[in-house]
Amino acid sequence: MTTANILPNQLKIAKELLYDNCGLDFTNLKLNTESLEYEACSFELNNKKIQYRLSKITPRKTGQFVTIWRRNKDGITESFDMSDELDFIIIAVKRENDFGQFIFPKRILAEKGIITRDNKEGKRGIRIYPPWDNVTNKQAEKTQIWQTKYFFIIDDGNATNFDSIRKLLS
Repeated sequence: MTTANILPNQLKIAKELLYDNCGLDFTNLKLNTESLEYEACSFELNNKKIQYRLSKITPRKTGQFVTIWRRNKDGITESFDMSDELDFIIIAVKRENDFGQFIFPKRILAEKGIITRDNKEGKRGIRIYPPWDNVTNKQAEKTQIWQTKYFFIIDDGNATNFDSIRKLLS
């Protein structure tokens, strides 16, 4: 069975339209069967260690929600930590015909309090705001501004900025 046959749906599309077109080497795919609804898995892109998730649209709030936890050695869920072998968390977002990915460096997520750092507990889930969402409160607007710096459109046309993705992942 090839990697393409076991890739979660949105990751398969991203691999074909984004990673392959950027010339990135996609290796070491490991599916997380416990979080299949979020297409949770890990893999490497050019030897950079990636945790991947698909966000979900929620009915009452703007933005999308995604879980980003792991289990510790005792089986308890906890946020990722700066000491984890991890370079990026990639979160795919989809709405009707809109599709893209947030490619967040671990360092940025630690600065934002999402990854545990210096004994300050991170988060097990976050709300994300793709550029197509119209946010309605100041906190969501502030969050959308910093998140958008790491957002990349994925389409089969010319909108994707491959050079920026290569630079970020180098």
